[in-house]
Amino acid sequence: MGAKVKVEFACTACGTSSPKWVGKCPGCGEWNTLVEEAVASSTATRQRAGMPDFPASRPVRLTEVEETASSRASCGIAEFDRVMGGGVVPASATLLGGDPGIGKSTILLQAARGLARHGKPVLYVSGEESEAQVKLRATRLGVTDAGIYLMSETSLERILSATGELSPGTLIVDSIQTVFSSDLPGAPGSVGQVRECAARLAFFGKKAGVSVFLVGHVTKEGAIAGPRVLEHIVDTVLYFEGEKGHPYRILKAVKNRFGSTNEIGVFEMRAEGLTEVADPSGMFLSERSDETSGTLVFPAIEGTRPLLVEVQALVSQSFLAMPRRTTLGVDYNRVILMCAILEKKAGVSLYNQDVFVNVAGGIRVDEPAADLALCCAVAGSFKDRVVPPGTAVFGEVGLGGEVRAVPMAEMRLNEAAKMGFSRVVLPASNAERLGVKFPLELLPVHHVKEALSRVAGK
Repeated sequence: MGAKVKVEFACTACGTSSPKWVGKCPGCGEWNTLVEEAVASSTATRQRAGMPDFPASRPVRLTEVEETASSRASCGIAEFDRVMGGGVVPASATLLGGDPGIGKSTILLQAARGLARHGKPVLYVSGEESEAQVKLRATRLGVTDAGIYLMSETSLERILSATGELSPGTLIVDSIQTVFSSDLPGAPGSVGQVRECAARLAFFGKKAGVSVFLVGHVTKEGAIAGPRVLEHIVDTVLYFEGEKGHPYRILKAVKNRFGSTNEIGVFEMRAEGLTEVADPSGMFLSERSDETSGTLVFPAIEGTRPLLVEVQALVSQSFLAMPRRTTLGVDYNRVILMCAILEKKAGVSLYNQDVFVNVAGGIRVDEPAADLALCCAVAGSFKDRVVPPGTAVFGEVGLGGEVRAVPMAEMRLNEAAKMGFSRVVLPASNAERLGVKFPLELLPVHHVKEALSRVAGK
């Protein structure tokens, strides 16, 4: 007689279980997120099925624990290693999400090539493609290493059994939404299946010393599909982003227990696969025009890397009762705030103007240091004034219109000088603290009106 099956409800947002359906999730407070799923009543069977016998855990002194983070494995892709915090930590679990066709399988297959060269095999499990289909992509990418093993399987128990027999250094599962456990009656991709399979794979990896990579589908909002608890199970959560029709891809970490979450990796999609972009600043500015009003360069900081990005603004007369404010690559509320400061403190009348702001290259800028660049770009487009070539702008703007200091000013100036810029508008307090001289014309400003006079010709 099979195990008795009971029905419960689980939240698709946070994974909270409930014995009955309720409109509002008791865990996260979201409405209409509970879905019905069948679960096996025998918890002992669920814990043992498909799992090798590991010795029971026991308390260990902190001083006796061996550090594994120092023995990171490089995958041979510098941009990938940068985002991971310097390489792949042994026995870690990583979740990689992104839109369909963005390059998740491609970059993991290329990373498998480098990881296989450390002496231990890599097991690539595909639940969406056959071994022959994966082989075709590997041949196109030039991945022909004998240390990579392929397996087309969706059963969790068979995946764990094969991994235990092979004893690889890395396990790649593409994707977690296709894997199912026979202990749970739910269909693959359901809340219970995704949560249980991810937890068992992560547990197995930590006990067996295997680095686990899980590929996750994303929803139409861009978040990884499945319960939110999925991101808490793993050690690192990576997102692969890029605009459709654009060859560039950006890899960023939103969670990393072994490194910074501010680092990004920049790649270019080509016929032979994803290639690293060694000079992101030059890439983002390669198609910039010096004769267009409302555009200027902002020296951004992503983790430990300075990047020069182009901030674009278009201001046009509105014939609507409520003028539009549209943003791409920058926070919408931040742009609304800067428009209000320009209106109140700088005398730039935008009450009857549509304002469109964009960060070229598909990158997203979230730091307050971009405030002054946003103000200057909007004002420059409103007055139809072209910013002098070779000018970069950075600084935080307060509600009173004052320009405040920002961190890492010297790194921003070094990057601007390296890329051939000659003038930089920056906060006066930053200019006073500089310890070295730069081959640049520094234009320190105290107020946004002063900055507009330097840039937009106010």
